Amino acid sequence: MLGKPIQLGEARDLSSNGLKIVSCYQFGKGSTSDWLGGAAAGVQHAKRGMELHAPAGGPVSAPIYASIDDDPSYEQYKNQVAPYLRSWESVIGHQRTGVYANSKTIDWAVRDGLGSYFWQHNWGSPKGFTHPAANLHQVEIDKRKVGGVGVDVNEILKPQFGQWA
Repeated sequence: MLGKPIQLGEARDLSSNGLKIVSCYQFGKGSTSDWLGGAAAGVQHAKRGMELHAPAGGPVSAPIYASIDDDPSYEQYKNQVAPYLRSWESVIGHQRTGVYANSKTIDWAVRDGLGSYFWQHNWGSPKGFTHPAANLHQVEIDKRKVGGVGVDVNEILKPQFGQWA
């Protein structure tokens, strides 16, 4: 990986070497997590996600995963995460909104009809549990390196997981 965000040349190189690409947007983390800003942040970050996705070669029909790279409480979900995801849907559409989150957040989003694709991480998920709605499952983080760069291992769980290129 040359860097984040992915650029068109790198996307073409990955694709020509048989790899599929999925767009996942995340700017902040921890105390600056994107979802902490609720609905207003959702609009802002969805627009920025589109601004990065398109020039990298991402098709207008491909989903973009909104990152909830955290273990939010149900109160945080109701007051911040759900409004954040609704705003993503208002900008890119329900069919294009993916949710990168732990299993309980995926469960709440599915129950509320938010998101069409789901990428599960394990922070806050019961050990060994994979949510049945998950299209992808991140099972390992930074334990392996390629060219000195830590890489994550993800399992593809469904034939359609938002891939492009």
